[in-house]
Amino acid sequence: MDALDAIRTRRSIRQFHPTPVPPELLHSLLEAACLAPSAGNQQPWQFLVLDDPALLRQVPSFHPHAKMLLTAPLAVLVCGDLSREKYKGYWMIDCAAATENLLLAAHAMGLGGCWLGIYPREDRMEGIRKLIMIPASIVPFALVALGYPAEKKPPEHRFSDDRVHHNAW
Repeated sequence: MDALDAIRTRRSIRQFHPTPVPPELLHSLLEAACLAPSAGNQQPWQFLVLDDPALLRQVPSFHPHAKMLLTAPLAVLVCGDLSREKYKGYWMIDCAAATENLLLAAHAMGLGGCWLGIYPREDRMEGIRKLIMIPASIVPFALVALGYPAEKKPPEHRFSDDRVHHNAW
């Protein structure tokens, strides 16, 4: 699948087959996330792989939109590492780019994924911090549910000419 096909056809998947994601596929996904652009090449991200079903089942207790983790074989927590931040305030933009790379790579490799926002919701950040004991210098940004899709969604057409402006508003 080429890049534009992946962008055009990627959808949030909320139902997964129980088949585990092979370690080499997971490694490729994380490598793709790390290839995201970042301000000044600061790469302020850290990733935590969650594949323990007991941990995944606890996330919906503090995140109201995380029920897909009950069927997902794994999730990747994308975090901002404030100790790596060279340019204040850009870590979340950099982590968003890494998250999108992860989602697009997953789709291109035949996996499904769903982005669960954590940052800046204090209740979600505190819930995940307690669950996996995240150090103070690490900020949980997004949790990405991953696995083989048990649903198929058609592409959406979101482009609208009235949202494009040239040289002036």
